[in-house]
Amino acid sequence: MRENKIYSDRLNRVREILQEKGLSAFLFSSYPNVFYLSGLRASHAYVIVTEKQAFLLTDGRYFEKAKEILPTFMEAKLIIGDPFKFLKAFLRSLKIKNIGFEKDRVPCELKERLRSKDYKLIGVSQVLKNLRMLKDKSELEKMKEAVRITDRIYQELLKHLKPGLTELEIRGKIVELIFKFSGEGESFPSIVAGGAHSAIPHWESSRNPIKKGPLLIDMGILFKGYCSDFTRTLFLGNADSEFKKYFEMVKTAWYKAFEKVKAGVPVYEIDKAVRDYFEKKGVLANFTHATGHGIGIEIHEFPRIYFQKSLKFLKEQPLIQEGMVFTIEPGLYFSGKFGIRLENMVFVEGGEGKIYSEIPLELLEL
Repeated sequence: MRENKIYSDRLNRVREILQEKGLSAFLFSSYPNVFYLSGLRASHAYVIVTEKQAFLLTDGRYFEKAKEILPTFMEAKLIIGDPFKFLKAFLRSLKIKNIGFEKDRVPCELKERLRSKDYKLIGVSQVLKNLRMLKDKSELEKMKEAVRITDRIYQELLKHLKPGLTELEIRGKIVELIFKFSGEGESFPSIVAGGAHSAIPHWESSRNPIKKGPLLIDMGILFKGYCSDFTRTLFLGNADSEFKKYFEMVKTAWYKAFEKVKAGVPVYEIDKAVRDYFEKKGVLANFTHATGHGIGIEIHEFPRIYFQKSLKFLKEQPLIQEGMVFTIEPGLYFSGKFGIRLENMVFVEGGEGKIYSEIPLELLEL
């Protein structure tokens, strides 16, 4: 019953959007939004929400599962034959005129194949971004458990790290531990970057063996459909004074960003705090990405934690609100030498930021 209420609340929020946009129904086809509205994880499924009804359409691979897990007020329909023809016929059967669709998510073919004189398709971008930005209690519980599992994986991984292992061998160990500790897989391909590779923010883990020196590990898991995201940069051996100096800068930047996490503060102030500090230290040019991003069903969700001086951009950015979950992950990168990034997920609770990872941000020398 509790889950039913969660999905009922989400569908009612969609119905508010229908009224705001002057739509009779909305067709959702993207995996994240279908999962968010129905609880079904499927590579081929559609959710259709009208003023009074909700349907989930899927094929024979997922139909029995859908019937088992769907909330009582959502009706499952089995797609038979050509999925486009079936979907088009079903939309016609609803006898409604204006149907919204995910303009930023659907392939051109879907829109073209669904055209009909019986109804009008109206594209809407990021239709659920504000709704999904604020996590409910059920989502928060899953994400906190994902953080706890990620901590366990990292702590266990540290026991296995040693020079000579390849980056991909270490990633393989991460994947092994994800399944061992009840995760469902990686939330993104884990980044294991040794030495100079750590200076490339999104390095693809390779067959290169790691040596004594910097080692950046950026990883996350899936747990009950929700993501975690976590980064630490450690040092195999004894770190030199240069590395320690820049490590302390990144750590300080992280805390300066975290201090800005207060309800009512614009999210861009988090990123601005990092940029102001790095500029003061003369290393702003070595910070090459945003300070963070929202996280949930997808590894990157709204809002982006970023500052730019455009007044139009700043006016469009949300204020920090209860229920937000995002990352803070400042970094400094020195091409050909090393990079340092530290990342935690931040939960906005009680008007301020809360951290559930218990892995310290201090420099670890192994």
